[in-house]
Amino acid sequence: MTESIPPKQRVWDLPLRLFHWSLAVLVAFSLYTGINGGFREMDYHMMSGYGILTLVIFRVIWGIIGSTHSRFRSFINLSELIPYTRRLANRDQASIAGHNPLGALSIVAMLLVLGTQATTGLFANDDIFLEGPLVHLVDDATSDRLTTVHHFCAKALYVLIGLHLAAIIFHELYQKDRLVLPMISGYKKGLPTSADKPSLMRESVNASILLAACAGFIYWLIKYV
Repeated sequence: MTESIPPKQRVWDLPLRLFHWSLAVLVAFSLYTGINGGFREMDYHMMSGYGILTLVIFRVIWGIIGSTHSRFRSFINLSELIPYTRRLANRDQASIAGHNPLGALSIVAMLLVLGTQATTGLFANDDIFLEGPLVHLVDDATSDRLTTVHHFCAKALYVLIGLHLAAIIFHELYQKDRLVLPMISGYKKGLPTSADKPSLMRESVNASILLAACAGFIYWLIKYV
């Protein structure tokens, strides 16, 4: 008997994949420039922060209007968290379309930390020369407190990134559940046939309009507020 080939289904839409890898690049660049701390590096650091905040806002809205597996309602389910965690040691656990419960928790945490860090950066200062573009809206004490939060979020981000990478290695090597390739191609094997028929053109147009609106809002915020 010929062994059937597991169907390959589209899981991640193009806007989500571009968001994911763009965010990874910007976060890495932001951490690098923040650690180096020279004048030119800090200019780049602030620009990357604007980009991160733009992407975070985009992702939150795309989590409402995007394709099936991009939407928060499709993967945020706290009732499944404990049962899924108990099944982690089972290598035969069925592949999940979209984010698993722990992955969903990681996404929410990452968006909260990055959003908080990028937002507080708008009001932060280094006590010497550099200030965020909205520092004039708050007093010195508030700016100092927000700067402290900004630095704390950087430490929390290191922890989240470490957990994220560890989870990827665990799933790829132990459970043989491919996570990286589907986030590149958009497709994942071993899933039941889906009735979802996405429109690449519609998704691309909607995402482009949304991204432009988010970028325009951030530009207005840092230039005119």
